[in-house]
Amino acid sequence: MREREREGMRMEVELPDDFRCPISLEVMTDPVILPSGHTFDRASIQRWLDSGNRTCPVTNLPQPPSPSLIPNHALRSLISSFLAQRPTTIDAAAGNRDALLLPPISFPSDAPTLAAVLRLAQRGGPNSRRLVADSGAASVLLRHAAAPDRPDLQDLSLRALLHLTLDGDDARLGLVAEGALDPVVAALRGGPAAALAATLLTSLAVVDVNKATIGAHPAAIPLLAALLRYGDGRERREAATALYELCKFAENRRRTVRAGALLPLVRLTREGSERAVRILGLLAKCREGKEEMRKLIGFINVLSEVLRAGSPRGIEHALLVLNYLCSDSREMAFTAIKEGILDLCSVLAGDMNPNIGKNAMELVLRLEKEQFGGYS
Repeated sequence: MREREREGMRMEVELPDDFRCPISLEVMTDPVILPSGHTFDRASIQRWLDSGNRTCPVTNLPQPPSPSLIPNHALRSLISSFLAQRPTTIDAAAGNRDALLLPPISFPSDAPTLAAVLRLAQRGGPNSRRLVADSGAASVLLRHAAAPDRPDLQDLSLRALLHLTLDGDDARLGLVAEGALDPVVAALRGGPAAALAATLLTSLAVVDVNKATIGAHPAAIPLLAALLRYGDGRERREAATALYELCKFAENRRRTVRAGALLPLVRLTREGSERAVRILGLLAKCREGKEEMRKLIGFINVLSEVLRAGSPRGIEHALLVLNYLCSDSREMAFTAIKEGILDLCSVLAGDMNPNIGKNAMELVLRLEKEQFGGYS
């Protein structure tokens, strides 16, 4: 049996390096190619770009704004074929090895034990993460995640929980069903764990039903909005990413507006955050969002600056917001004309990006209607 186990572990180690994402070091499930020519798992490289990075993580060479992520179908097929052909003894041997590496865990735990759980969840692959989840460790991790009096244990627990969510939608649903929201939301209240807690909420919110569950938690969106207002750079970025994922669910847009997120989002937009503009594009789809945006002094000016100097994706969503605001408001349309947006859109209507061109042309037609004929 030991010989089979050694052979299984040797084959596990020999998994081709090209199958692993250079960022997460995990086997890629959705490989995409960056313009630099290097391949990454889509979730990992998207988070890299959403954090404001504009370089290739491998070469450190600059990349174009809003770089295209081209699916690497050939590599995805190779990975699927390789994994399908691996002998089942590999998984059995890896599971036996991981069981030996998983220490007994109970609450309260200590840093060495939680660090061992994190290493297993982080580096062991899907089988190891399932072993951790099935061991009952998640309940201990969640209790430590809610305990700010030991920030070292809180950090280790949140990191381990984040890696457990990488095991797919069932893992994300399972953690929420196990009561993850209260401790994770509690960690948003400030301190060194706040940014990590926001990242964990983003991962949990990938599942649509979790978007609704998280949004319905009375403190989740208000605390994310507070991080936008008062957090440091990383906390604001992670809070914005979490809100963007949550606001894909319509009811959460109203909750986000009511939580007072608009002003800090406008501030982030002024600072050049593409993610903030995209959230504004979602909030403008609800009546409450449009009404609050129309009350903000200088808001149209902020959007005009995005049109002049923003990234392609930022421009696309700024145009979307302007279309929503000007669709049934003469005052907003007139303000947009005064800010020179009609002239800007006349140029952007010919942009090679079809979404920019389409949104710009729609806005040109709206503003010309106001300029020359008004609303009926």
